[in-house]
Amino acid sequence: MRPLHARYPFFAAAREAVESADVAIATLVAEDAPAVERGVERVERALMEGTVEPDPDEAYGWDTQTELLSYPISRIIVSLVETPAAVDKYARAEADTAYERMLADFDAGDDDVHGEARASLDDFLREFDLDGAVRAGSNRNRNSRRAPDHYWVDVGPYLTYSDTDWGADWRLVNRSLADGAVRVTREELSELLREAVRRRVAEGLPFAVRGSDAGDRLADALKPHVERLRNLLSDRGAVNVVYVDSVDPDHFPPCVGALLARAQDGEDLPNEAAFALAAFLVGVGLEPEEVGGVVGDANAEELEKRATVLADSSGSQYAPPTCETMQAYDLCVNRDDRCDTIKHPMKYFETATNDADAVAADEAAD
Repeated sequence: MRPLHARYPFFAAAREAVESADVAIATLVAEDAPAVERGVERVERALMEGTVEPDPDEAYGWDTQTELLSYPISRIIVSLVETPAAVDKYARAEADTAYERMLADFDAGDDDVHGEARASLDDFLREFDLDGAVRAGSNRNRNSRRAPDHYWVDVGPYLTYSDTDWGADWRLVNRSLADGAVRVTREELSELLREAVRRRVAEGLPFAVRGSDAGDRLADALKPHVERLRNLLSDRGAVNVVYVDSVDPDHFPPCVGALLARAQDGEDLPNEAAFALAAFLVGVGLEPEEVGGVVGDANAEELEKRATVLADSSGSQYAPPTCETMQAYDLCVNRDDRCDTIKHPMKYFETATNDADAVAADEAAD
């Protein structure tokens, strides 16, 4: 197993390395090996933070074998979670992480710290059978040793991996075409490769794990990890966005108010706490860029990023954790009388807001 395989585990050579290794995934799971812990982290960070990079706060790193083997384990976990949009979120996180890595690799010099783990543009083009479909354009300065400032991509692959939802600039009618190829910038070529990665990661997911004795044992062994993710990532359908004219923090449930205060004080919130706060703020209708203004400068960047991952065009992708889950993570604090009548922080906010509006209406009538 090469470091390059661990850095880009969706490469065909990485899959072959896993298949040829004298390591059984079922055995790793049964023994709760480090690759399982890393696989769980991979999925959790993908769904909650939009990245599969290891937690930077961990005091230790993962070795090459653990990092590579965590990838197939994470695919099993995603398939077992069965949460709406989990596959899409996971695949996008893998692709976004690969995108950041490939950009660093493409720009790296010969003394780059990643050494043999670095992948070149040619490596990626060959990986996705695009080496014959992409041609480098010329630099403005023909004597320059820099990478070409543009490329030509055959129309077929361009249409396959581009998406008009990315903006009008990506529509074929707005592109320069010559000899059946589309002109793209170096950055745009990297975007196309990111989409190629996303599709490969998503391919075949979710798949049926249960259905055989071996699959049932595997699912049972992973059950505690899967249930933890399910509890944290509540079904979107359970509680939808609460639409109000304005968001008044005075109507937040005590648990969320406490998290907000901690964030405003500059505390580095634990993973579950940061997720709960970001999901709630998105759920009450705040745009991701508005979240930073609510939580304050110290935590603005982190929570805005989480909110961006959680939000979609119709509201919160994942509802905030239920009261039961908040209790399980010791985040249920400062309970009041209203807490005894509801089972979800969003319901608390909705009833508190409605009650306040009713009082205001009565006062106005008087």
